[in-house]
Amino acid sequence: MAFTQTQLDAIEKALARGERVVQYADRRVEYRSVAELIELRNTIQRDLAQQNGQLRKRSHRLYHAGKGI
Repeated sequence: MAFTQTQLDAIEKALARGERVVQYADRRVEYRSVAELIELRNTIQRDLAQQNGQLRKRSHRLYHAGKGI
């Protein structure tokens, strides 16, 4: 699902006020917990970063410090 900056702003306002109810446009959504709201905020932030091409790719480096036997 493609999210918008307006939706992210509404989520952040609700988090700042400590509320579980978010309202944007003509929709009103009540979340079960603040943790669920934080998880949604993180999802929206990742989605918006991906839409804008700002998502960094993860790289993993493995090191081995053995004797080489």
